[in-house]
Amino acid sequence: MKSEATQMDMVFKALADSTRRLLLDRLREHNGQTLRELCERLDMARQSATQHLDILERANLVTVVRRGRERLHYLNPVPIHEIEQRWIAGFDRPRLNAISAIKKQAEEYAMSDEPTSVPTYVYVTYIRASAEQVWHALTDADLTARYWGHANVSDWQPGSTWEHRRVDGSGVVDVAGRVIEAEPPTRLVITFEDALDAEPRQPSVVTFLVEPHQDIVRLSVTHENLANEDMRDAVSHGWPAVLANLKSLIETGDVLPQAPWEMSPAQA
Repeated sequence: MKSEATQMDMVFKALADSTRRLLLDRLREHNGQTLRELCERLDMARQSATQHLDILERANLVTVVRRGRERLHYLNPVPIHEIEQRWIAGFDRPRLNAISAIKKQAEEYAMSDEPTSVPTYVYVTYIRASAEQVWHALTDADLTARYWGHANVSDWQPGSTWEHRRVDGSGVVDVAGRVIEAEPPTRLVITFEDALDAEPRQPSVVTFLVEPHQDIVRLSVTHENLANEDMRDAVSHGWPAVLANLKSLIETGDVLPQAPWEMSPAQA
């Protein structure tokens, strides 16, 4: 694996080019684009776009998810988040958050009233484990109870239901859905619905992709069909916290000392 310094150098090199920053902007606006779609939006030759995307992918700023014959490109915010964590001191965050909130409010006010689509959320993490270990952690009720605070209960067969049950003794189900695809130990696709929401909605869809490479795996989580920006904000805060706890449990045998999802966005 690349050293932290080498990986950070690759991130800065990738971000130094204005065309690559424009590609990231286009993915931020509309995630999950094919090469053809990106070329059309940028009026760029396929060969040039491919070269830039390869650099972004090596820097882990772009993640590629295969859907049949298509390769869909997703923005991966993790390296940029790591830069922010390293160089922005804790005492700067409240001031920067305030400035960002003012800027966002002004931009929203200036925008038209036309509805905008909610982008798909993708998160990628690397775990020192086998694909079988990660699959077991994703589907074992006792393990999910340890790193998620809820037990994910199902037989994990296509068409079966699954439930996200509280472990406080109440047995309350907060999230439920169905298993769409299950290909142990590499691919799991489920619907994801708020079981306590009285308002009927189209369920969102979560895809877990486990890609082994020697002694590690790359775990990609894609959350699609999000209902609104509030839901996207919630999953953007929730998935990194849950997967950090999962990674800690697999690699060290124990979860993190404190539940990471209890941190406020300003602390995270």
